[in-house]
Amino acid sequence: MQNNVLILDFGSQYTQLIARRVRELNIYSEIKPYNNPPKDLSSYKAVILSGSPFSVRSDDAPHPDLSEIKGKKPLLGICYGAQYLSHFNGGNVAPSATREYGRANLSYIKPSEDFLSGLEEGSQVWMSHSDTIKQLPEGAVHLASTQDVENAAFRIEGEETYGIQFHPEVYHTTDGTKLLENFLVKIAGLSQDWTPDAFIETTIAELKEKIGDEKVILGLSGGVDSSVAAMLLHKAIGSHLHCIFVNNGLLRKNEFESVLDQYKHMGLNVKGVDASARFLEALKGESDPETKRKIIGRVFIEVFDDEAHKVENAKWLAQGTIYPDRIESVSASGGPSAVIKSHHNVGGLPDYMKLKIVEPLHLLFKDEVRRVGKNLDMDESILGRHPFPGPGLGIRILGDITAEKVSILQEVDAIFIDGLKKWGLYDKVWQAGAMLLPVNSVGVMGDERTYEKCVALRAVESTDGMTADWVNLPYEFLQKTSNDIINKVKGVNRVVYDISSKPPATIEWE
Repeated sequence: MQNNVLILDFGSQYTQLIARRVRELNIYSEIKPYNNPPKDLSSYKAVILSGSPFSVRSDDAPHPDLSEIKGKKPLLGICYGAQYLSHFNGGNVAPSATREYGRANLSYIKPSEDFLSGLEEGSQVWMSHSDTIKQLPEGAVHLASTQDVENAAFRIEGEETYGIQFHPEVYHTTDGTKLLENFLVKIAGLSQDWTPDAFIETTIAELKEKIGDEKVILGLSGGVDSSVAAMLLHKAIGSHLHCIFVNNGLLRKNEFESVLDQYKHMGLNVKGVDASARFLEALKGESDPETKRKIIGRVFIEVFDDEAHKVENAKWLAQGTIYPDRIESVSASGGPSAVIKSHHNVGGLPDYMKLKIVEPLHLLFKDEVRRVGKNLDMDESILGRHPFPGPGLGIRILGDITAEKVSILQEVDAIFIDGLKKWGLYDKVWQAGAMLLPVNSVGVMGDERTYEKCVALRAVESTDGMTADWVNLPYEFLQKTSNDIINKVKGVNRVVYDISSKPPATIEWE
């Protein structure tokens, strides 16, 4: 691909949003850590420097060598990136007298600038910084200001180098996408041709070349990611794909049977493996969430190893890993961002397992996966299914896991999800589920005291899982659902609703 945008990550919480905004313009972008950039830059037609929690004035500030980029390729510095371009090129960055964070408005825009085409004075932008550019770098042309930040945007004369103090990737910058389009299309000359159909065509060709006539094993979950990955592989290698759906004992009620039935008419070669007893035995007595994730991942690999020996000459293990999985697990491609939690699809295979990994979706966000699936003419019931964690109910049962607890949570979850569908709320929610809490509470039923479990219901709205907000479900629905759970699920006498957003909370409790 010769139409790429390179995003150098300096550790900003917004770096992934830059990639999403660029891709929404049908332009492919990649995030790479500032301290390990690609050695070959020939495929990149433009470069963006992200923001950062660091100050350019500190001794440990990120300081990459841009000699092969600045002045040679179109370059845009955002927040820290703009301060970096200023500080190390003759400008002056100093602590801001009035720290500007949040909404601001452009009070001045230099006329007749392609970079700012379509923006007007008064346009809202989003600021997040404690330093400010007091003096522009050598050869700079002042482009824009806000009331509190004089040097909100600039360019370098004789170069296609730009710096902006605000964040165009954030939703609250009303013309942010337009500004990115100006830079990437008008100035850098990139083509807007990275579409779902283009991704499908390129990916299928790459899979054919990489895999050839070798056999691939893919773990299906019934979810969007593994289903779309399966269809891409199926189109690339046909009968050489062997799909396996594992019952880890932590699935939703009746999910093992329904998922197998779901794939019956899709032309996929699918085998169901009931390993529920094996998973539950391995998890016995374990309550630490990270340890539980790792146990589930280990047993998952062991089951696949067993099945791999039944498929003669299998060489590959396919996974439905997507971009946010990697971001939360491996610190933004090895960069300076914080690790949130390990992911069951991310990481190496044990030495004894000789399968190579193939991940057709590893550069896509969830909404991009759905668009690809739609262009593959996949059934809407699959594409519209809520995300469900690979470890399943194992990370929705807080504390140790037993068959009894799984059964209780399956019943609670079924009432909640079925209720969302009956009330016409399911498609308005991005992800929903129930958590079994490790506490008992006093209740009263039929004039008798009870001391039973508490469950928490959670429903969030999001586009890619990187950020999420709780859904304001109707009180009448919550009241009905609570009553149904307490009346129908033995062992539960209290229901609560989680109204935490991500951040600071994560979507799953563990």
